[in-house]
Amino acid sequence: MEVLTARETAARLPYAALADAIREVALARSSGSVQAPPRIALPLRAKPGAVLLVMPASDAEIAITKLVTVHPDNAGHNLPTIQGEVVVMEAETGTRLGLLDGATVTARRTAALSLLAARELAPRPDAPLLIVGAGAQARSHLEAFAEGLGVSKVFLTSRTRERAEALAARARELGVEAAVAESPEEALSEVGLIVTATTSREPVLPEGVRDGTFVAAVGSFEPEAAELPPGLISGSTVVVDTIEGAKEEAGDLIRAEQAGAFSWSDATSLEDALRDEARPTGTVVFESVGHALWDLAAARAAFAR
Repeated sequence: MEVLTARETAARLPYAALADAIREVALARSSGSVQAPPRIALPLRAKPGAVLLVMPASDAEIAITKLVTVHPDNAGHNLPTIQGEVVVMEAETGTRLGLLDGATVTARRTAALSLLAARELAPRPDAPLLIVGAGAQARSHLEAFAEGLGVSKVFLTSRTRERAEALAARARELGVEAAVAESPEEALSEVGLIVTATTSREPVLPEGVRDGTFVAAVGSFEPEAAELPPGLISGSTVVVDTIEGAKEEAGDLIRAEQAGAFSWSDATSLEDALRDEARPTGTVVFESVGHALWDLAAARAAFAR
């Protein structure tokens, strides 16, 4: 069994190829050839607020289980908040094929999922990019959009300017022109692609963005938290990675529904959106909360047979 480091895991998961793998899995959902039950969340009594997440999935050839622990208090002790691994095995025999670094898989498959959605749905996929946030997901989305869309200019904004400057330096390493903005509003008139990747519990964007903007909201995964205001959602085409996951965890949409600005009947799953050949022309909001099938797609890409 191969045990891959974070660097080795990343090397096996180039963003464009991973986006293609996710596309295949998304389109296979309705056929029953891939399967994943709802994830198991086990609170850890040893530490209030800590939780163990278990996410299995399989297709005809491989099976995976992603194990993740979330310890919110770890940040104050110089320890990672999220730790995890993905166990990959043969579906037919159970033979273990390898162990992928869980944090790397999560970062890269989330960014590749947004890349896939932007590639298929963004009205202006070649437009400049705005990233709100400067953490791991912001970095992976910068890399994914530079690799997969050829983004040549990015605006970055974060509560901590030093982190935004560090991400700007990474952008320049990738050959992307980068500018740090004090607020998202400074860049909205110039961009056609936006990624919100924050831990904010309140909206980080205003209700109005330039018509024809693609917004990937990936930071909010709790029902009580929202990165986008209801007014932005009400005027947009809304696509979600999975309907069932979004109904449980997409705080942006849950709060918009509670405000009377959104109905779940107006949301389209990524699978259905991929089957529709017509590209949206107005503003598009893509909500991603994650699913074990996207981890399965990563495992398929990492252990291609």
